[in-house]
Amino acid sequence: MADTAPAPTPLERYATFRERRALAAVQPQGPLALVNTQWVDGEQTIWGVPGRWATAPEGGLLVTASREDGITVDGELVDGTVRVRGKDDAEPSSIVFDDHTTGFVIAGEGGTYALRVWDARSEAIENFGGIDAFDYNPDWVVTGTFHEIEGGTTVGFEHLRDEGTTREQVVPGEIRFTHDGVDYDIAAFKAGRALQLVFADATNGESTYSVGRFLFLAPNADGSITLDFNLAILPPCAFSYNFNCPLPPKQNRFPFPIEAGEKNVLAKDGSLLH
Repeated sequence: MADTAPAPTPLERYATFRERRALAAVQPQGPLALVNTQWVDGEQTIWGVPGRWATAPEGGLLVTASREDGITVDGELVDGTVRVRGKDDAEPSSIVFDDHTTGFVIAGEGGTYALRVWDARSEAIENFGGIDAFDYNPDWVVTGTFHEIEGGTTVGFEHLRDEGTTREQVVPGEIRFTHDGVDYDIAAFKAGRALQLVFADATNGESTYSVGRFLFLAPNADGSITLDFNLAILPPCAFSYNFNCPLPPKQNRFPFPIEAGEKNVLAKDGSLLH
């Protein structure tokens, strides 16, 4: 009978998680590759890429270009005007500008659309030194409770570049945990099949990124929920100013330091990347 390999320890799982996070950051469409997010209002050019861009009546964008511009949409070279479907479409379009520059279209509020441009040879990728993080700390694996709200509720989340306006996000249940004898009721919104906690704590602007951090969670079958703050990650806007990240709502702003998870994105010389 073959020997069964021992299950990895929490420390080993954490090391693997850290390696995967660093690798993901430098992918061709990873967060360090995003060099532009430009919203389209009328017919216009977009910084860094060829063509003229406009909103499409049926959704997404229209790009007008000649063969010499070298733009490929869904595998076809553009020579004329082509519709580029957005990420809100069941079959979003892919865009290739050259051997290291790609793009796709995202949808915003009120039927608006933007082009995101990714450069696999971006200055940020070239200068990336790593993601600074705290050492693994089992004390920051916290068990809380999850109470599902039938039909869910909504909470307004402000975003970094939205000038104080809020976007309503679906919160499917109530999460509560206790720290130093104090109960905290927090809001995590639905993110695919998981819950996304956007939180701030007393380390922000000191040892960690000033805007806050993310933690992805899933309720357990017994009604509990595990908050492993060692897996707290930096938001995309810590890697590129071209992201618009949600900000922690009031109930997710903790007065105590959470010295676990990611701290900052570093350049090769050890300074902050931006």
